[in-house]
Amino acid sequence: MGVVYAIGSNGSGQLGIGHKEDVSVPKEVNFTPSAILSTASKVKVAAGGNHTLLLSSGEIHCSGDPSSGACGLVSGSDYSDSRFQKIRLSEDLNKSRILFCAATWEASIIVQEDENGRATKVYTFGIGNKGELAQGELLFRSSKAHLVKNFPPEGNEIVDLTASVTHVVAVLDNGAVYGWGNGRKGQLGQPEGIIYVPKIIDVDFKVLRTVCGREFTYLVGEPEKGEHVILGSDKWNIRSSAPPVIPRWKDVGASWGSIFVLQEDGNLLSWGREDHGQLTPPALPSMSQIGVGSEHVLGLTVEGDVLAWGWGEHGNCGPITTNGDVKGRWNVIASSKYLPPGTKISGIGAGCATSWIFISD
Repeated sequence: MGVVYAIGSNGSGQLGIGHKEDVSVPKEVNFTPSAILSTASKVKVAAGGNHTLLLSSGEIHCSGDPSSGACGLVSGSDYSDSRFQKIRLSEDLNKSRILFCAATWEASIIVQEDENGRATKVYTFGIGNKGELAQGELLFRSSKAHLVKNFPPEGNEIVDLTASVTHVVAVLDNGAVYGWGNGRKGQLGQPEGIIYVPKIIDVDFKVLRTVCGREFTYLVGEPEKGEHVILGSDKWNIRSSAPPVIPRWKDVGASWGSIFVLQEDGNLLSWGREDHGQLTPPALPSMSQIGVGSEHVLGLTVEGDVLAWGWGEHGNCGPITTNGDVKGRWNVIASSKYLPPGTKISGIGAGCATSWIFISD
C-alpha cells in the first residue's frame, strides 16, 4: 500500500491531513476507507486553487473545497473531515479507468479510457467562467462530469494533459495539440480570446509533452531534436529568455511564471520568474525527478533526498525560510535515509503552494 505525505497551504483542507491548518513538516495524508491508495509508485498530482486531485492505478481522489464542483458529486457530509475521497462522477463513469487528470483554479479535467482501452473520453466538472469546461458558452458550472463532445478527433487519443489557472491543453498521439479556456494572451495560439471548445493550436513540429503557466503554454518535441515553443505572454521574459533548443530532456514543468527542463543527465534548466528564488539554485545536485508548483519547485535527488526551493510562505518549502522564500539555496524536506528498510521515496508532486511526497515498498 502506498503512503503519501504533504506540506503547505491547507486552508481548504486540500492536503487531506484531517485539518485545515498550513503545515511545514510532512504529514501523512488520510484517505477514507473506500479510497485507500493501492500504490504510491506512480501518483499524478493536479492542484486547483483550493482542491487537489491524486490519480493512481486508474482511480482519482480529491480533497479540499468541494463547493465549486471540482471534487465531483458530493453530499453534504463529504470532505468535511479533510480526507481524500474517491471522486464520484456517476454510476457509469466510475467503472472506467482514469488515465489523465488536470486542474484549473476551480475545475477538474479527466481522461477515461474507452471500451478499447484508449484515452478518448474527456470529462470536465467544476467552475469554468473562461471556457475551462470546454462545454460551450452556456455551461460554466457543474459538479457532474460532462463529456467534452467531438474530442479528440476520431482515430486519435490523448497522450498528455495539462492546465494552469484558467486554460487547458491536450496533446494527441499524432503530435497535434488542442487547447481551451482563457487564450487572451495567446497561450492557446491565434486568434487570441476565450476558447469555449477544444481548438487546435498551430505548431510546426510533432509535440510530445506540454505544461502550462499562468499566461503561457510550453510545448516540447522529441528529446533528440530539442524543439520547443512558448505561446502567450512574455511576462518575466518567459519567451525572450528561452534557449533556442533543449536537447535530451527527460521531464518538463512550469510554475505560474517559470519553465523547468530536467535533462537526461540530471541537470535542471530553468528560466523566467525569479523574484522568490523560483529558478534552479546554484550547485543543485543531480535530479531524478521534479515537481513544479505555482511558485516553488521540488527535486528528488539521485540519492533519494527531496529538495524544495522558491516561494514557501505557506510551509510548502519546509520550515526554514527568509521572509517566506527559499532563495539561492534549498531545503531538504524529506530523505530516503530516514525511511524504514524496504521503503523508498518513489515520487514527488507540487501544487498551489503544496508539496507532495510518495513513499512505496
